[in-house]
Amino acid sequence: MEFDDWEPVYEEILADFGYDRAGDERARDVLAEYVDPFDVSRLNCTGKTVAIAGGASSLTDDDELEVAASADAVFAASTSVDVLGDAGITVDLMVTDLDKNPGTARRLTESGTPVAAHAHGDNVTAVREHIPTFERENVCGTTQAAPVERVANYGGFTDGDRAAFLADHCGAAELVFPGWDFDDPGVGPEKARKLGWAERLLYWLEGRRGERFGVLDGRRRGIDPV
Repeated sequence: MEFDDWEPVYEEILADFGYDRAGDERARDVLAEYVDPFDVSRLNCTGKTVAIAGGASSLTDDDELEVAASADAVFAASTSVDVLGDAGITVDLMVTDLDKNPGTARRLTESGTPVAAHAHGDNVTAVREHIPTFERENVCGTTQAAPVERVANYGGFTDGDRAAFLADHCGAAELVFPGWDFDDPGVGPEKARKLGWAERLLYWLEGRRGERFGVLDGRRRGIDPV
């Protein structure tokens, strides 16, 4: 995903939520103080089926856990790492904006597992608090604004869809999606809107890949393309 391709979608997201682009850029620059350029080739997924684990309650279901366990690699969003760990399933990458379980992210970096840590306008305090405690060589800094030397932009908005865009960048042959629920009744209005964007972005990504994501089956007619 080149930023020139991502930027028009990013601008639409900013307009929809009323977010401040300058805030995202400030957060990106703060994150850049604490990370080094990450060698994304460490996440090479060429020819692999990658499970993009979401944080829905359905992830605890046996069939959903089996999807993750059977994949060649697992890119996991936020708290899904903890659910998978409880089931004995290790992850190859955690994707997080540090809002729920930064302790898990820190422990992963200490054990050698990469963490894609995301900075945006609302989490500068969390970036300053937590990123310096991570093992620096295992942190992949990301932004939704324009990338800089130490902080990349692979596309995506929420933790889950950013994981999918990153797996695509890393050459994944197939993406599968355990633990996803775009209609999660347990989330508030803003999170529900974010899930709507995640759905739209995955629809865009499957078109770019020439792939049909099972998580979108039965939903495509109602999706507003980006």
